[in-house]
Amino acid sequence: MLKDKDIREPLFMFLEEQYGKVRILEEKMMGRSRADVIMVIENELIGIEIKSDADTYVRLSRQVKDYDCYFDRNIIVVGTSHATHVKEHVPEHWGIITVEEAEDAGDGDTGNMGNLDFYFYRRPEVNPDADITKRLPFLWRSELNQLLLKYEMPAYAYLSKPKVIEKILLKRADDLEELKHDISELLFERDYDAMLKEIEEYRATHSTRRRRGRKKSTRVRAIRRAAK
Repeated sequence: MLKDKDIREPLFMFLEEQYGKVRILEEKMMGRSRADVIMVIENELIGIEIKSDADTYVRLSRQVKDYDCYFDRNIIVVGTSHATHVKEHVPEHWGIITVEEAEDAGDGDTGNMGNLDFYFYRRPEVNPDADITKRLPFLWRSELNQLLLKYEMPAYAYLSKPKVIEKILLKRADDLEELKHDISELLFERDYDAMLKEIEEYRATHSTRRRRGRKKSTRVRAIRRAAK
């Protein structure tokens, strides 16, 4: 029986083979659900839900609604126990990838990754309900700052992240396609090592202890928010 942990890494290899340049983000909150995988491609974000043979459809209806609010396209990846009836549980515009244990290499829409065989039963179509405004919270505060700079907007250093997002949406309301492209580019270029280095450097030069009666440094809070 294939489990989620057995599927992920070979799945990412298959997606790279199918789509070329991709960036994979895992376990991101979206509404009341958590996206298993977000695949970043040029100008689009694709949501991917994994249902292994060990999983059920109990939460899927709620997940489908959340995925369809956030992503340009969506794909469900299923083990063999779900392959024959999964299409009854997701909208027609959702893509479907099946995965099973196999030894022979495939071709076309099929890919053999190690001992797993992936097959595109149905390619994902454009999601008619995608809302680009909901994906801006995926960006770190430092990435939002890059958008402010590009759009020649003030830094808004003392505004909260949600307020900065409101400012950006107001500024780019007439050109959401460019904003979509810019979000994908920022996620492609995201550098986790640089963020960790910034946090380490700050901790090395500043005491993280809070003095009694003093508020925590706004700089520390800003870095931690940015890392989310």
